[in-house]
Amino acid sequence: MVEDNQIKAQISPFAIREGEIKVFDGKDGYVSMNQIVHKINIGHINEIHFAILELINEFEFMTSRQIYQMLEIKKIDPKSQDKLNNKLDQLVKSKILTRYYFTSDEGKGIYRIYCLEKMGKYLLNSKEIECKWQPSDNVKPVPMIKKRLAGNQTLIAYLRKVKAFDSYVVKPAITAKILGKVFKATGGSVKLTKNNKSIQFVFEVIRREIDWEKKTVDKMRLYKEFYENFLPGDSGFSSMPQLILICEDEKHMAETFKEIVKNGVEIPQIKLYFTTDLRQNEESLESTLIEFVLVDGKYKVQNVELKLLGM
Repeated sequence: MVEDNQIKAQISPFAIREGEIKVFDGKDGYVSMNQIVHKINIGHINEIHFAILELINEFEFMTSRQIYQMLEIKKIDPKSQDKLNNKLDQLVKSKILTRYYFTSDEGKGIYRIYCLEKMGKYLLNSKEIECKWQPSDNVKPVPMIKKRLAGNQTLIAYLRKVKAFDSYVVKPAITAKILGKVFKATGGSVKLTKNNKSIQFVFEVIRREIDWEKKTVDKMRLYKEFYENFLPGDSGFSSMPQLILICEDEKHMAETFKEIVKNGVEIPQIKLYFTTDLRQNEESLESTLIEFVLVDGKYKVQNVELKLLGM
């Protein structure tokens, strides 16, 4: 597998492309549970297949590369990307998983996205693994899926590259108490622990979807309310978490910050940090965050050096 720091992409694969649509690439037709049980009995579907199912159940949408990296983290050897792809094909052909790709006027996307099918839910339930998947999950729009994929990439980068990594939550639920509204951090959260002291990062993924400026401001209003009324223990956080916005590229960070300032949704209680998809590919995450600071009446980009994010 190509290492992160060997990837030479100039544009994030999880950036929004104009006119982009999601295309079904799974299997049509009917597969019975008896056929699947037979494949399990003869060993064609085994524990590594179930490990893949559990990962996709947890992360909702994943690329094969993300699945490969998470299997490695869990000390399960997928042997090679090709062998993993063969296992994914088996699960798709058995309608346990399904698969999509993105296409636009620029052409077909370079990766496939995997998510659960009904048979996958049945198999997980048979092992008493909670699975909240429902068919409508698979019709989520492109921006929602790309937010999940970008969030996955960030969580996996912290798992693999940060020595102080402690734990993660894929879809943390946060409550804006005054409005009484529960919302999800689209990029997940991580807990970092060093010398018995912990800090939690919350990731919000911003994409250049239709009307993205308004959607970003609306979401920041919810975060603003959460932080303004925060008490230890709120939404499962023992102390005030650090919010990090994951943008598509360097220019998008500035565009996002401009919308936040223009609409008065800054959060005085914390420093607001920004990063991009491609910054997660760096060998060390120590220098992957930035903030905008006011200097002589103008905002300037300032790199944030966090030794805590080192190996």
